[in-house]
Amino acid sequence: MVDIIEVKTKKQQKAFLEFPLDLYRGNLNFVPPLYGDEKKIFRPDYIYHDTCETGYWLAEREGKVVGRISAILQRASNEKHNEKRVRFTRFDAIDDQEVADALFGAVERFAKERGMNAVCGPLGFSDLEREGLLIEGFEELSTFEEQYNAAYYGKLIEACGYRKEVDWVESKIYAPDQATADKLKHLSEMLLKKFHLRIAEAKNVNDFLDRYKDGFFDLLDVAYEDIYGTVPFTDGMKKTMIDNFRLIIDLDHVVCLLDEHDKVVCLGLCFPSIARAVQPSNGHLTPAALVRLLKAIKKPNVIDLGLIAVAPDYQNTGVIAVIAAALADMLLVGGVEYAETNLNLEDNLAIQNLWKRFRAVQHKRRRSYLKELSSKRDC
Repeated sequence: MVDIIEVKTKKQQKAFLEFPLDLYRGNLNFVPPLYGDEKKIFRPDYIYHDTCETGYWLAEREGKVVGRISAILQRASNEKHNEKRVRFTRFDAIDDQEVADALFGAVERFAKERGMNAVCGPLGFSDLEREGLLIEGFEELSTFEEQYNAAYYGKLIEACGYRKEVDWVESKIYAPDQATADKLKHLSEMLLKKFHLRIAEAKNVNDFLDRYKDGFFDLLDVAYEDIYGTVPFTDGMKKTMIDNFRLIIDLDHVVCLLDEHDKVVCLGLCFPSIARAVQPSNGHLTPAALVRLLKAIKKPNVIDLGLIAVAPDYQNTGVIAVIAAALADMLLVGGVEYAETNLNLEDNLAIQNLWKRFRAVQHKRRRSYLKELSSKRDC
């Protein structure tokens, strides 16, 4: 028998946070989030609580935790897309259908009680969080930005009546040959001249953020307007993003294009991979973990692609090749072995075509599921 317990006490919150750490202990491909950041989801002043309502549950059998799940009623997303959905996230469980049925049943009751008609996910509070269920690439190291899960999760979720809504693919991007890199550089110079654009410069990271942060948030709002899972940026989201950027951004891994009026029209951000740095401490910032983090940030051998955005007026002009040329330089002269794309929607042909200029290996696929709650099959 499975007991579903709503998470309310500090002890239950701790069990919720630590269940996946125990479940994947010893798994070399699992990368935990920073424990301190995850704890914030239970704080009354968490940045998403002004637009969201949440529920958290543990599944227990004979007093032992065997699963967890969270529900998010993301009002800003529902208003933006004229939907009545609840998102599920942070689903982790042993390979047991009874456990999955009980957990998803809790989420579906949460949704129906609030007048919602569908559940989708895994999706976080926004696309700045981990999203998508890994369905291919279980033998690959997860990036810090995305969640690892065992292969049986998809079977459990689909047995609860959930079906594919969208897929993302992920690739490793290796340096092109020098001839291709030279062509990209030449094309980049031509495009900058043709459209009267220039690459933003700054003395340091703080100077860069102070100058251009408002511009790139304006860009992201319009460039990501119709992308699956995105929500409008709030002041809290912006502040959190900027605070994180100050810690890990290296200007050598940033490309920001400005038009004649100094408006940000194209942006590419890469981050040093910290996946291996946070693994040994299970996401806790111990002194040893801090040393590993600083080393990974200062001299990364892998970089993760965080954001690529192009203003609508420039999306069919080819200026994204400027980002490609910059990435080629990062891979050729920066001592970086490869770049991880993180999530790209499988039907985003512009980004898929961009990677054809490199030696690209698609190695992961993730999925977001949908279930209409009016269907007959409920967990």
